[in-house]
Amino acid sequence: MTESSEEPPKRKRGLAALSPERRRAIAAMGGRSVPAEKRAFSQDPQFAAKAGRKGGTLAKAENRFFSRFPEKAVLAGQTSAELRRAKAEANAENSKDTTTVKD
Repeated sequence: MTESSEEPPKRKRGLAALSPERRRAIAAMGGRSVPAEKRAFSQDPQFAAKAGRKGGTLAKAENRFFSRFPEKAVLAGQTSAELRRAKAEANAENSKDTTTVKD
């Protein structure tokens, strides 16, 4: 009897086996599990900012990624739309540089 060298296709398990709608419903349940009055960061942005600064100071400066790579910090602060716009502008500039002017 000869065996097939092909393995059967892997079946999705866990959340991957669920429909996108069901995954979204499960995720929403997690968000609703904490009452609004107990979500401190969503209630008080200053408190969230203070906590972020405190966490950042606990790490040694040489271990902080953005301290070592400030250009990455600038990129991290930009929204994805700003990044796409900047990339499109850079591509447009590059295409202008490669075109030749006809006399």
